[in-house]
Amino acid sequence: MTVLQRESWRESLRSLKVATWLGWQIESNWTDPFLFAVYSLIKPIAGAMILVVMYLVVSGGQTDNPIFPYIYLGNAFYIYVGSVLMGISYAVIEDREHYGVLKYIYVSPIQVYFYLLGRGVARTLTGTIAVIITLVFGVLVFKLPVNFLKMNHALFWPVFLIGLAGLALVGILLAGLTLITARHNYFMGEAVAGALYLLCGAVFPLDVLPKVLQYIGLGLPMTYWLEGVRRAMLGTSVSPVLAPFTHETILIILFSSTLCVGAISLGFYRWCERRAKEKGLIDMQTMY
Repeated sequence: MTVLQRESWRESLRSLKVATWLGWQIESNWTDPFLFAVYSLIKPIAGAMILVVMYLVVSGGQTDNPIFPYIYLGNAFYIYVGSVLMGISYAVIEDREHYGVLKYIYVSPIQVYFYLLGRGVARTLTGTIAVIITLVFGVLVFKLPVNFLKMNHALFWPVFLIGLAGLALVGILLAGLTLITARHNYFMGEAVAGALYLLCGAVFPLDVLPKVLQYIGLGLPMTYWLEGVRRAMLGTSVSPVLAPFTHETILIILFSSTLCVGAISLGFYRWCERRAKEKGLIDMQTMY
């Protein structure tokens, strides 16, 4: 590695570190630490209870059905999807529209790509708090058959980390699209997260979807991410579509699809960034 390459990596890591710190301040510094702690505790539990109550009403209170932990875990880990996608894509809106500093970031000695990733890391940290609280609440209150010490760690951690990387890459893609979008970009991250909630089997197996949507779901990395996490924690799969896949196959598909998403994301973001500079959109104020 040459001196220039080493310096480039140092600059990238510095950009990631600074952006993570800044993002954490934005996420947590809006109130005093006690109120933030209460909010962080109540919000994920309230979100989980909405889905639990819906399930209990439909199923007649059958929490011992294998589908219940399947739904609960999918909903818990899906918190990461909204957190990461919104954290990265919304950073463009905040810095350009609200704070008006995006143009200064582009002329500063900082790697914008890693800056956006850092903003996503900050949202990932707050999302992790919510996920942990949701999981612990499920184990203690609803007796989920999850043992954090005895689960398949050899499967869980590779799947979990690769999945988070894939989410970050999708977030970068949305950030590029946000750069060249004048109106309604506030809802872009939420809209994509909502669509993925339906298609990747977050709360129900893919086999309940029409065939066309099943094929779309099988092409999404998030589908294999959630499936791998569930298998690692529960030991089994309740999805008839994904059950024939071995653990190794799930991991290979997740890794290869994440690489494809990464190549598309990087290329698309660079194109959007170049387009935004040509059109003068870096310092655009839509006032919308």
